[in-house]
Amino acid sequence: MAEYVFLNGEFVRSEEARVSVYDGGLLHGVGLFETMRSYGGRVFRLEDHLERLYDSAGKLHLSISQKRQDIVGAIEDILQKNELEEARVRLTVTRGDIRQVREEETAPGTMIITAGQMTAYPMELYKYGMRVIISAYKQNPDDVTSRHKTTNYFGRLLALQEAKQKQRGEALWFTTTNRLAEGCVSNIFLIKDDILMTPPLDTPVLAGITRKVVLEMARENEIKCEEKELLIKDLLDASEIILTNSIMELMPVCQVEAHKVASERPGAVYKKLHKLYQEKVKKECE
Repeated sequence: MAEYVFLNGEFVRSEEARVSVYDGGLLHGVGLFETMRSYGGRVFRLEDHLERLYDSAGKLHLSISQKRQDIVGAIEDILQKNELEEARVRLTVTRGDIRQVREEETAPGTMIITAGQMTAYPMELYKYGMRVIISAYKQNPDDVTSRHKTTNYFGRLLALQEAKQKQRGEALWFTTTNRLAEGCVSNIFLIKDDILMTPPLDTPVLAGITRKVVLEMARENEIKCEEKELLIKDLLDASEIILTNSIMELMPVCQVEAHKVASERPGAVYKKLHKLYQEKVKKECE
């Protein structure tokens, strides 16, 4: 079956999709993206993803000409055209052809929506936990693109590649002021003394959609949670560590470098939150 993509208002076969060689996303990395997961043909928390996209676009002066309801319709259509229910959906917007940008106007931009069959993380990781490393790279709080999901992911991919070379699933980032921030492609939660802790958004970290859902679930189920500054000592003292993103959902961590996390097995808080997350997905995507 042919795979379709949505490109600037039209559905085209993936092998026929083209963008300009002068596109600002290609030449300068000027772009934003959202990676989403659909269950039963419906994207979980789609409105939250779009809210984050438009918020970042406004703060980074990136124009999005499409209306939100049109994007929602395009995502629904691309899932139907590709006959997908359990899917990985990506929405990318870039500045577009930079030759069209003049002092008095803004280029219409490029929008791409793709949807492919969902490839889940191995079940063994959820059963036994993921091993991670600490990245040698640092997150700069003064970087204007921090907290935004830009297409300039080169540094993150390098760190993730180094983790893979060490047979680890993720690399954790600290800031230049030695505050725990996030993973290359995930937010992080620590549990100690039955308190769920995560770095605040102004660390800075990405305002992850799954991160937001986990905080919601904690409040709804009387799990004490705090957004607070965390250091290496907090990481090593944690009785549980959980990574989150829309594709992996919630992932337990069993080892940080050579340091073993508690019993090296998923803990009680993780198990409870993961079950609650699956219930919430089922309820919202039915």
